[in-house]
Amino acid sequence: MQYNPIETYMQEAEDLLAEIEQSALLLVSGRQTDDTVHQLFRAFHTIKGSGAMCGLDAIAGFTHHVETLLDKVREGVVPASPSLAELVLKCKDHIRELLNAEQGAVPPSSASGEKLIAEVKAFSGAATPNESGKNAAPAIQHAERTESLQRSWLIQFRPHPTLFVNGGNPAALLNELAGLGECEITAHTEEIPDLEDIQPDLCYLWWTVRLRSACDENAIRDVFIFVEDDSKLEIGQEREDSGTTDSMSEPAPPCAPADRLAPTAGDPEPSAPPVSNAEASKAVAPKTLSKEATVRVPSNRLDRLVNLVGELVMNQSRLAQAATQSGAPEIVNPIQELERLVAELRDNVLGIRMLPIGTLFGRFRRLVHDLSMELGKEVDLVTEGAETEIDKSILDQLGDPLVHCLRNCLDHGVEQPAERLAQGKPRRAVVRLSAHHTGSDVVVSIQDDGRGIDRNAVRAKAEERGLIAASASLSDKDIFNLILLPGFSTARQVTSVSGRGVGMDAVKRQIDALRGSLSLASEPGKGTRLAITLPLTLAIIDGLRFQVGGDEFIVPMAAVTENVELLRAQRARNNGRNVIAVRGELIPYIDLRRTFHIEGDEPQIEKVVIVKYEDQRVGMVVDRVLGTHQTVLQSLGKFFRTIDVVSGATIMGDGTVALIIDVAAVVRHAERQNRAPSEAGRKVA
Repeated sequence: MQYNPIETYMQEAEDLLAEIEQSALLLVSGRQTDDTVHQLFRAFHTIKGSGAMCGLDAIAGFTHHVETLLDKVREGVVPASPSLAELVLKCKDHIRELLNAEQGAVPPSSASGEKLIAEVKAFSGAATPNESGKNAAPAIQHAERTESLQRSWLIQFRPHPTLFVNGGNPAALLNELAGLGECEITAHTEEIPDLEDIQPDLCYLWWTVRLRSACDENAIRDVFIFVEDDSKLEIGQEREDSGTTDSMSEPAPPCAPADRLAPTAGDPEPSAPPVSNAEASKAVAPKTLSKEATVRVPSNRLDRLVNLVGELVMNQSRLAQAATQSGAPEIVNPIQELERLVAELRDNVLGIRMLPIGTLFGRFRRLVHDLSMELGKEVDLVTEGAETEIDKSILDQLGDPLVHCLRNCLDHGVEQPAERLAQGKPRRAVVRLSAHHTGSDVVVSIQDDGRGIDRNAVRAKAEERGLIAASASLSDKDIFNLILLPGFSTARQVTSVSGRGVGMDAVKRQIDALRGSLSLASEPGKGTRLAITLPLTLAIIDGLRFQVGGDEFIVPMAAVTENVELLRAQRARNNGRNVIAVRGELIPYIDLRRTFHIEGDEPQIEKVVIVKYEDQRVGMVVDRVLGTHQTVLQSLGKFFRTIDVVSGATIMGDGTVALIIDVAAVVRHAERQNRAPSEAGRKVA
């Protein structure tokens, strides 16, 4: 695969834009730290510098203006404020549009870019004479303060020997450093080998620089921002005798660094002993290793790897079955060792696809910020469990459902500030987005402290639309589930956020497609909680095999709690009710033979596979339990897309196909059959 610097830049720019957004939102909320502005500056500086190196002049040119503004903020000329953050967010959005244009999207209009540049200049006080006059006094004060804060810096820059190979230019770095102030540069040549040993693509020089400037350490490090990771850079502030200069009598600014290289007056000039190229490589080895600890891999390569492991798992299963049938003792141990290695390989490959859900949570802060401003509400988004990992294929499809849920939460659930104050609530609402593991599932929940769901309004709307009868007796759970029906909305008017009845039904369809479940809970005046339960992965699962008649099925082991026996006499004692007593608890069960219309008589002793469904336990009556099985999920294809009680199929060791049971869909199907006995004889498909 050929290296593409533009593609690498695009990936890095996406990460930097996410960092910019997070830092800007901290400024909006007033929770910024002393380093927030420096982080913003460094991110824009990197986008500009790397963009210029890749020939993306439009991005580099626009970002230069934002960088200039943030430099003034760092110097104290322009204050850090929420209005600055809003402008930074707009600039970040414009840079994203420019990046998208490089990938084939429609480029933003030049007028929008020029308008934004004018806003940036106006904010920094460089747009009009009047605005410049307003900022003249602070600028003069800053100049006087800068003159009084002139400091002497001692800088040692020892580049990695491969600096030239990686496109670095030390002369350009030193020239940029000289632009910060009065500069004295000393080159160290003791490491240059004999002429016959010189390699022209290696750098043998290193430099000591004495800089007289009012800049802080961050400004110096910004010069070396692209080479610092692979080089040895030491920056320290020199102490001077009071008789020589009185500049150090002034207090250092808050960002002044600690003295790491601080020789006293009269001490000889510090010099490092000669270091060979091998030693230089060792010196930077720890940083190099940490940088290479993360490798970017295209997602299609991971998908192909998972598919290959899936094929390996199926063939290993066939091999194990063939070995069992042959009865040859000499191949038993190798087959068992192969099974162990394949299982370990499977777990490691699936682990590669696991990503922290925080990568998804981060982008919702901007959504909540923009939406709360549009609706005139004050909302804080609190995230928990960002380190919880989930399969990338699920993570990619989870974004849109969570966006719909958050939009409904802010529009329907959260009250206006005046209404919250009248109810004795804090002016600012809190929306809590959290994730945590429960067994082999991940539960993602969205909870607000708003008005809650109006049960009467939901029921009235459902009766008006003919979804339920006026005399129907519904539990709170049934009423809440009405919200998930297509076209259902309690909004009095259509807005840009909601009201068209499109959203929650789409969320449910998407969650069902991910083999997950969705539940709602609400308390009037206290808020609503929506919980989405999802499997960790969609690729390979551990399953429990069972048989009904001549057909084999598999249910995910994560859903199974236990297996118990069911005798014919027990059926008779329950007077036809499909319940079984397990340690004093009555558990309802579904007869899969009747549900799936499988012919044949049931055995004298059947098995009940008890599974978890939402907050209850449900049994599934089967003929025999055959054991566990490493299951590679395969799609049934479009021809069978109307079958909703199975989530896919897998190929067994003997080449037969076993269907994978969708527990939630089977329970819903059984409930529909119970509600409409006249339709109980219709086919599943």
